[in-house]
Amino acid sequence: MRTAWTPLLALAIACGGGTSTGTAPGEGTTPGVAASPADNTRINERDRSPDAVTPMQQGEDAGDLEITRRIRQDVVQSGDLSMSAKNVKIITKDGVVTLRGPVKTPQERTEIADIAQRVAGVKQVDNQLEITAG
Repeated sequence: MRTAWTPLLALAIACGGGTSTGTAPGEGTTPGVAASPADNTRINERDRSPDAVTPMQQGEDAGDLEITRRIRQDVVQSGDLSMSAKNVKIITKDGVVTLRGPVKTPQERTEIADIAQRVAGVKQVDNQLEITAG
């Protein structure tokens, strides 16, 4: 049976009037540690630099697109990499591959660079992967 207040409750929760945070109790938090918002200021400032390579600079010719596709395919198929490592940015321009984003270990950083270097047509790998905790 549906009551008259059910739509109002749903609207209040959807508008932020409820107490839901979008996660289950205890999910995504460490007991005894206060949650802090992510601070990407340093990364955002770096990416605004005129010298920064971003995905918008991906080469559009068939060779660059194929290099990026092959590297992404090999990275995703690697069973040794974390999910964050599988989501790094891979940008190819004129055969030069730039790798950017967070990885969990030095081994992941090295493995992704090795994968990129093995792909035919790669002239150089600029490994800008950052090792992050967690």
